[in-house]
Amino acid sequence: MSARELAKTYEPEQVEAKWQAFWREHVSFRADPHSSREPFVILIPPPNVTGMLHMGHVLNYTIQDVAIRWRRMTGREALWLPGMDHAGIATQNMVERALRKEGKTRFDLGREEFVRRVWEWKEKHGGKILEQFGRLGASFDDARMRFTLDEGYTRAVLEVFVALHKKGLLYRGNYIASWCPRCRTVLSDEEVEHEERNGSLYHIRYPLEGEEGHLVVATTRPETMLGDTAVAIHPESERTRHLRGKKAVLPLVGRVLPIVEDQRVDPEFGTGCVKVTPAHDPADFEIGKTHGLEEVRIFEEDASIRSGFGRYSGMSREAARKAVLEDLEAAGLLAGIEEHRHAVGRCYRCSTDIEPWLSTQWFVSMKPLAEPAIRAMREGRVRFFPDRWEKVYYHWMENIRDWCVSRQLWWGHRIPAWYCDGCGAMTVEVAAPDRCPGCGSSALRQDEDVLDTWFSSWLWPFATFGWPEKTPDLRRFFPSHLLVTGPDIIFFWVARMIISSLEFMGDVPFREVYFHGIVRDAKGRKLSKTLGNSPDPIEVLDRYGADAVRFATILTTPIGQDQIFSDDKMETGRRFANKVWNATRFVLPHVEGVSGLSRDPSALPLPERWILSRLTAVRREATAHLEATRLNEASYAVYDFLWHSYCDWYVEVAKPALAGEGDAEAAREVLLHVLREGIRLLSPFMPHLAEEIGSYLSMDGPCVSRARWEDGAGGFRDEEAEREMEAVQQVVTAVRTLRSEVNVPPREEVRVLVRFLDETARAPVEANRGMIRRLARIRDLDLGSDGRPRGALAEVTRSVEVFLPLEGIADLEKERQRLAREAERLSRELDRIGRKLMNREYVSKAPPDVVEKDRGRERRFSEMLERVRENLRAISD
Repeated sequence: MSARELAKTYEPEQVEAKWQAFWREHVSFRADPHSSREPFVILIPPPNVTGMLHMGHVLNYTIQDVAIRWRRMTGREALWLPGMDHAGIATQNMVERALRKEGKTRFDLGREEFVRRVWEWKEKHGGKILEQFGRLGASFDDARMRFTLDEGYTRAVLEVFVALHKKGLLYRGNYIASWCPRCRTVLSDEEVEHEERNGSLYHIRYPLEGEEGHLVVATTRPETMLGDTAVAIHPESERTRHLRGKKAVLPLVGRVLPIVEDQRVDPEFGTGCVKVTPAHDPADFEIGKTHGLEEVRIFEEDASIRSGFGRYSGMSREAARKAVLEDLEAAGLLAGIEEHRHAVGRCYRCSTDIEPWLSTQWFVSMKPLAEPAIRAMREGRVRFFPDRWEKVYYHWMENIRDWCVSRQLWWGHRIPAWYCDGCGAMTVEVAAPDRCPGCGSSALRQDEDVLDTWFSSWLWPFATFGWPEKTPDLRRFFPSHLLVTGPDIIFFWVARMIISSLEFMGDVPFREVYFHGIVRDAKGRKLSKTLGNSPDPIEVLDRYGADAVRFATILTTPIGQDQIFSDDKMETGRRFANKVWNATRFVLPHVEGVSGLSRDPSALPLPERWILSRLTAVRREATAHLEATRLNEASYAVYDFLWHSYCDWYVEVAKPALAGEGDAEAAREVLLHVLREGIRLLSPFMPHLAEEIGSYLSMDGPCVSRARWEDGAGGFRDEEAEREMEAVQQVVTAVRTLRSEVNVPPREEVRVLVRFLDETARAPVEANRGMIRRLARIRDLDLGSDGRPRGALAEVTRSVEVFLPLEGIADLEKERQRLAREAERLSRELDRIGRKLMNREYVSKAPPDVVEKDRGRERRFSEMLERVRENLRAISD
């Protein structure tokens, strides 16, 4: 290998930009559908075209990139397919906001011009998030970029709509749905977030018609009484028996209301009388259908009161509530108010309180579609990691409701239904009909609504590959292998993709789903702009470098658990990058002219046999973890090997040999070989750093990203060398610990005594006495001790007890005082943590990983205190 000097310091910004450009220009991440290699496919959860990178994306896309890079290195035909979602509500809101600045609305432009404006906005501003993913080093197959509103994808959406309609699984009907007054569209049940609030329960007197007396109803929303068309009672309730067959008069309005009997009424709630508002409550709507009640709509699209309701018309729902209560109280009809905690539905997009809304909408019949998807999960055709999310999946699927898929928007897939003005017939087809198939009229109007964004997203696993055409990509790459996502969209997306794929492809869409957690701050709070605790990911990447952020993110996030973001964790990634960089700077000048291993590993000295055996072990360990999608454990195995085994131990052990005090040829060859293989292991996690260092090491392939992964199968193992080296490490580590406790200067040599607790450790320690003395800076090493000498500190390991006499290197009185202060400090810390962990409220409410961290600190401090007290007793005696 020829000599090239590595830069003095690692500059991630320069290195990352260099290799991202190299990949774009020289390395294709494009998968070949005609390849004979076994495919491995990941489809990204398509980000919204309006999206901007946040730390949750960093976690999600780093997991995917690590998985796809590793599979690519193992020889699979790896495809990571990128794309974007058109995000109907979010994108339309973005453009409408811009129009408001011009003093215009979408209605001023008209549908065609507004949609043109949205496309214009998309081309100019949309997709920035995919550029930001590039900063992370994402190895997408860019040539296969898909957008849920592109021509081919749109055809797939329309084909599915028509097919479901022909099977009777998609229908149009007049039903109650959730309406967002801000976004001016209906929402599916899954798009409504429920928030517990403290409110009031209002008791209102409704006079009886034609007689003295009244009944009392209770409601949290008195303004909706304007739309009441009945009062309902339970047919078997004794409390309301006297009201059967009678009528009531609606206060403030004067509308006569029938009193109907219905089994769905809870006879124990309030007085047993329930106001019925069929146009503004799902349960009341069903009661209204049963009893043929009138449906009176009181709200406009913006949730203001419609005309025809006297002084309330034009008021917001909040103002109307206040006015109605004032009028009821003035009329003596407000019987009482009590505190009441209840759930309020909010729009998932803008957090506006939703309104139950009676309108004509399109629905998908989900029950018959869900049954095959439930079976597929039970049969193990799809696996969830962690598997606890399967219970959530089953609960939702077994209680699934029909899906409202129409939206009152202009940006999206327009519903392919046409209505004939001549005969009133409806035609549902992929292509627009020229004439009505019933009467031949050309006076056809297309449905004004568009489809729910999720209606296109649920087809992502196969529409991205050209379905309904039987394309080479579809035949080769469906189903995919791994989906990485958050559990918050199990209902929105994961379950629905399983449903649609089984219905239209006859197979599940993916084999495994990896659910990652939420990114939180040190206090356990979800990162959010509102709380001001969400860092700008681009600033984090600028500060630490993409590889440091990638590695720290994976290293500190066990599968399925929330990630606690902190600068300290990001710093761990940066320190690791610098550690590997500096070790490489040391090694390079020593391996000039070396090509690789030239001798049988079993014939090499102990340190070389040990590190080569450890290399095989870590290859096997990392591979096993990656195959099980335990990415954090795989990253830790690589981290521990490179930082500790290679940099901290082998490089230090090799220095005397490089200086002529040993087998220099073996040391040089092994230094280069293990560094090359360590960089190969590092590549999926820190690809930019691996490429830069790999370019100095003459590795196989055009770049490290295309190098072959070594899984350790059949590799060199020498367990005896590992046991011998472990004994050496125990002695050296114990001496270093004792030296640091009494602040012995690094270059000062000390006297050390060793007592063997395990006699099998004696031979390797005696055989490597010289190595131990050099590494631990020992002047006199006594291996025959049978007990603690007077005035000596002790450190115990599994195989040995090591003693450091303090005479001549430390003032015993000062050391006694230091140990006493340290014992006092540790006692205080233990007491503080103990009180914290005894607090049941803290243990129950704090994030589990935070509590576990405190328990770990308690154990660690307890062990430290015991050691300090033991040493204090020793030198006091």
